[in-house]
Amino acid sequence: MIACKINGLSVEAQDGATVLDAARAAGVRIPTLCFLEHQLPTGACRVCLVEVQGAKALMPACATPVAAGMVVTTNSPRVRRTRRQIVELLLSEHDGNCPTCARNGDCELQRLAEDLGISRVTFEGTKTRAHSDTSTPALVRDNGKCIKCRRCVTVCNTVQNVGALFPQGRGFATTIGPAFERDLADVVCVQCGQCAAVCPVGAIQETNHMDGVWAALEDPTRHVVVQTAPAIRAALGEAFGYPAGTRVTGKMVTALRQLGFDAVFDTDVTADLTIMEEGHELLKRLHSALVDKDPKVALPMFTSCSPGWIKFAEYYAPDFLPNLSTCKSPQQMFGALAKTWYAQRIGKSAKEVTVVSVMPCTAKKFEAQRPEMTASGVADVDYVLTTRELAKMIKAHGIEFRDLPDGKMDDPLGMSTGAADIFANTGGVMEAALRTAYELVTGRELPVKNLHLTPLAGLTGIKEAALKIEQALPAWSFLEGVTVKVAVAHGLGNARQLLDRIRRGEASYHFVEVMTCPGGCIGGGGQPRFTDDAVRLKRIQAIYAEDEGKTLRKSHENPAVQQLYREFLGAPLGHKSHELLHTHYKPSL
Repeated sequence: MIACKINGLSVEAQDGATVLDAARAAGVRIPTLCFLEHQLPTGACRVCLVEVQGAKALMPACATPVAAGMVVTTNSPRVRRTRRQIVELLLSEHDGNCPTCARNGDCELQRLAEDLGISRVTFEGTKTRAHSDTSTPALVRDNGKCIKCRRCVTVCNTVQNVGALFPQGRGFATTIGPAFERDLADVVCVQCGQCAAVCPVGAIQETNHMDGVWAALEDPTRHVVVQTAPAIRAALGEAFGYPAGTRVTGKMVTALRQLGFDAVFDTDVTADLTIMEEGHELLKRLHSALVDKDPKVALPMFTSCSPGWIKFAEYYAPDFLPNLSTCKSPQQMFGALAKTWYAQRIGKSAKEVTVVSVMPCTAKKFEAQRPEMTASGVADVDYVLTTRELAKMIKAHGIEFRDLPDGKMDDPLGMSTGAADIFANTGGVMEAALRTAYELVTGRELPVKNLHLTPLAGLTGIKEAALKIEQALPAWSFLEGVTVKVAVAHGLGNARQLLDRIRRGEASYHFVEVMTCPGGCIGGGGQPRFTDDAVRLKRIQAIYAEDEGKTLRKSHENPAVQQLYREFLGAPLGHKSHELLHTHYKPSL
């Protein structure tokens, strides 16, 4: 530990910590516009400058290591004056147009200018050249708003290992974007939206689906249903002043009804359905490998719930495409069933039913328009709202969210289990799958405390677990004595490392879960900003609490899923299931 002083406070910091780390640990706020947790500092914004006794120049707190006996002042007149000038310079070239910007009221630059008391910009200068990139279904870029903080560059290259965004040019002419100033659709971009999640201003944001949803709700000829992903209920409250990790499931349902949706359903139902299909698919592959000795069977099998991961595999890991589960994501399964089974129940055609999803993910917007996602004969999902967009719609409708009573989702597509809830967390899909698969194979409950596989929880980038099947039912006797090995990765950079280990023969698994975003869906690109590990952990705990509060905690126990198979689908992996719930993937060149 290293002793220093910050604003007169005696502070002890870990060796290697920066001034920013030490200040935050001591409860001292230093503003920054470029810093990202766990990443090497870029020092690009210079907003975190502080005064260090004995140093001639002000020092960037994010990139200055703490030294023994260091005396730091974060709020001296010199610091405040310089910080204010830096923000004024940023504003002088920022084509903000705050009143009509999607980030108005949710902008870090705007908030910082207010905190510093900036009421006018004293520097007159040329604005950044604006270029609006609307080339992808999920994301919109506006270079005129970019302040060149490089957060998006860091998250795209270091965290996600995608490499779609880089600084181009030098000096004032610098732009942040794809190589050769191309649009996102012209380069490898998985549309995960982590760039939009970390952008401090309105330079990158999700494609607006709100207008389409408003139009559908106002059309009396449309029957409009909404599905809500499990991660929403642990994050939506943040947009209305609740602490991170507050569960607002009931209020969310009531708000959706007041917005005018004809039915409020839960993506959890098709998350449970995914487990049934994916679990049987895994068991079928294991039979082919262990009994039939088929050398062509693709193991390990990878989950296919996360569309950013699917696109990453199509771009960067085409050799693993046969290993992907053929199951569609829960969002797309729901859309297909809503426009077939549900539509038939209410006497509507697929064309008369509009399906709206509320998702923590921007890539879901891209997924919904994939050409193969039309099992019902039309687009299975019509519009995808992020958590942020839903919050805006609730506010625009004049709904006092905090005053709402708790509502309940509609039957039958509103019934869910705790296993479906934990889809929101990294490791959750794997845990849910093992809860069902183990019980199907052995006839007994998963032998772990409170049904939780502890090695798969938490924010470690790559997690592993092994589960030995001591005794199996006669139909699954070939698995008796087999130790099932599984792995979980979240964040595409971690996924790439895991794929490389498997390619090199350094690791061997039967089943692998990959989630595109850090922390899983609770850290999705469409969730309320700003998401760091402290926020992720609170949301994760909220989701586990939601699971533990359910009477039914295994996917195969869901009455709605049982009804679907009984009335419509027949059996897992059956003809109707393959027609509506499964798909295929091909390399993207």
